[in-house]
Amino acid sequence: MQTLSEARLAPPHDSGLWPGERREILAWLVNETREERFIDNIFVELCRRLSEAGVPVARATLHFRIHHPQWIGARILWRKGLSEAEIDTYEYGVEDSDRYLNSPLHEFNNGADEVRRHIDDPTADGPNYPLYDELRAEGLTDYMIWPLHHTLGKRHAITFASDRPGGFDANDLAFLSDILPALALVSEIRLKNRMARTLLETYVGPHASEQILAGATTRGSGVTVGAAILICDLRDFTRLSDLWPRDDVIELLNDYFDAMSEPIERHGGEILKFMGDGLLAIFPLTDPCACSQLLAAIDEAQAALAGLNEANLKKGHDRLGYGIGVHVGDVMYGNIGSRKRLDFTVIGPAVNVASRLESLTKELKRPVLLSRAFVERAGCAGQLENLGSYALRGLDEPIDVFAFSGTK
Repeated sequence: MQTLSEARLAPPHDSGLWPGERREILAWLVNETREERFIDNIFVELCRRLSEAGVPVARATLHFRIHHPQWIGARILWRKGLSEAEIDTYEYGVEDSDRYLNSPLHEFNNGADEVRRHIDDPTADGPNYPLYDELRAEGLTDYMIWPLHHTLGKRHAITFASDRPGGFDANDLAFLSDILPALALVSEIRLKNRMARTLLETYVGPHASEQILAGATTRGSGVTVGAAILICDLRDFTRLSDLWPRDDVIELLNDYFDAMSEPIERHGGEILKFMGDGLLAIFPLTDPCACSQLLAAIDEAQAALAGLNEANLKKGHDRLGYGIGVHVGDVMYGNIGSRKRLDFTVIGPAVNVASRLESLTKELKRPVLLSRAFVERAGCAGQLENLGSYALRGLDEPIDVFAFSGTK
């Protein structure tokens, strides 16, 4: 079996690529991919060029470990004749699955510098992983995994499979190995760009991340936007955190935030921050249905929280209470903080009103309170109960408060 190092030292093969064709593909990879943001598009074009130039690549994959709250890794898969790649993500825990443990990728990740198998040779040495049977059924004859080295010791994986009888020859292997350093550089740039975007989306939300990546990083920079504002807070969290084990408290918070967050995001809301056991979200009024979308999100969140409470009661835990305050108005949306540490958030009187309404839920024993301004904007006064006017801290005039039916 020829190793990656041997491939780099192999002499040109008469039937392989000419040096000029090698230079063309390498020059394209290094110099002509600058305007392409996505590595999957570059990978598809690279494989297409290799195939057209005579390298018998019929299937190829890139495997990356990624920094994401939900996924441990991603795979980009290309097959000959396809104009787009298939992209799959893998959740945490996949590394314990039988399919992964009984795969060449597991062998590679355990330290192998190369894994290769002549699929069309039933007498070939080494384990016969189930993947090889699948590839053989697709008509493939040769398969290999090589490392794709990124900076600071990060090692990802690239695979190539051939459909030519006998598989790859020495010249094919030499050229494929020659392109790996350039592909590593090109892929690392795209992967880190995607990682930066993912981390920003994870911690500040999709809209704020776009603003920051576009250059909105100056303290005090921001815009005034009209928005429906939702502030939610969990009840008795201090008592629960004192009584419950730490891991149970974290699980509780995550379940609670899932119940609240998923409906908000599904209906076009943007969660700007989690505040201990609370959250702040806005529904920009650029969407004419923003207020009705907010109400739909609350309806779904309450159903999810009811299901969570039912599950907690079965575990012997107390029912979770919560308060939600809703208002509408103009807010300043932008960067606030110290010279070295900024927060991309919203501030303004409208946010204060939503916060005061959330606090009022404790006194009125209603889980959701909404201002008249929001109710009129949403056109839903007939569906709600008018609880009367209340003086809110920091406001000169009392405001009319509305509630859904039911109590905490």
